[in-house]
Amino acid sequence: MESSLFDYDLPTERIAQTPSPIRDASRLLVVHRKEKSLEHRQFSDLPDYIKNGDAIFRNKAKVLPARLFAEKPTGGHVECLLLREAQPNELDPSQSNSSSKALPSSHNTSSEALPAERSSKSEAWWCLLRPGRRLSPGSTFSSSGNFDAEVLDKNSQAEYLVRFELSSHASVREMAEELGKMPLPPYIDRENQDTRDQEDLQRYQTVYADTDKQVAAAAPTAGLHFTDALNQAIVTKGAAFHDLILHVGMGTFKPLETATLDEHQIHRETYEMPTETQDALHNAAKEGTRRIAIGTTSVRTIEDYLSRNEAPDQTTAVQEADLFIYPPYRFSGVDALVTNFHLPKSTLLCLVAAFLSPGDEDGIHWLKEIYAEAIREKYRFLSYGDAMLIL
Repeated sequence: MESSLFDYDLPTERIAQTPSPIRDASRLLVVHRKEKSLEHRQFSDLPDYIKNGDAIFRNKAKVLPARLFAEKPTGGHVECLLLREAQPNELDPSQSNSSSKALPSSHNTSSEALPAERSSKSEAWWCLLRPGRRLSPGSTFSSSGNFDAEVLDKNSQAEYLVRFELSSHASVREMAEELGKMPLPPYIDRENQDTRDQEDLQRYQTVYADTDKQVAAAAPTAGLHFTDALNQAIVTKGAAFHDLILHVGMGTFKPLETATLDEHQIHRETYEMPTETQDALHNAAKEGTRRIAIGTTSVRTIEDYLSRNEAPDQTTAVQEADLFIYPPYRFSGVDALVTNFHLPKSTLLCLVAAFLSPGDEDGIHWLKEIYAEAIREKYRFLSYGDAMLIL
């Protein structure tokens, strides 16, 4: 299937640069698949479409304020975006996390030559760097009083393995919490020091994000519209929320750059599916309960999990999603979807097109008609934009 089928013209002025002043005051385009009709509503109207017994699945991953700013020894600026902490098997023995900085392999490693143990904490993380082309392995950068960093390696996805020697924080996560900016997608324009930074810290995060699961490099944006009051109204209607964790990576923003979908290398993301959520998912299928996914991250987790697991496990399922959903995909675990409006030629757009018409390719053309209608009606697009409910 040609990637160009998922392209459309998105006017720049339709890309939301700030969130709606009130989370659930954003607009909601309701798509009725059976009737092939549309309704224009507010997100606060969502409970009107909830039924008693609905099982609602949401991603509770919390976003780390992962954008850090530093300088090279020459004085040039560096922007570092933390992606994930490196695992021990991703490091050479000479690069393992320790309280002392590893020596180059060519260095004299006799006991007399080893430096005294440093008091700083050392951690290695995979990161995105700007300007990356000027930061080859061996390059260094720093933030005065906070950290010294060295680039150790670069992988095929243009991710850099960076070792941080921390000066005044117990961990990189703690440092990011204090110093970092939210990792907003590149189509949201922010300066280094921006008056909207504090607002972003609150609004590029769901109200139900789990503080113990700060593992996302990007927000599960369909969840940004929910408020505590709206959640309670949904529960009052007789629905139940079930939680999962998808470690959202920057690959979610990677566009389709190949001529066909088959050639596109889909990104991989770790997910955690608690036992209670596994039970709810399997029981809903047996009982005919409607399953509603909040966001494409929840869809990807559910569909990948069901493709691997025929029955619930007694422990949290921790697996890695590598599923690329596009027409004519047939869904196993999702009956309705809340999602935002997505970028042209994105894998998320492919998923939504598949969901509009499961099992065939008709959803591609219909999706373009729906998006054209949303643009005419001046809906706000992408992460800070409005939402769709597909029933």
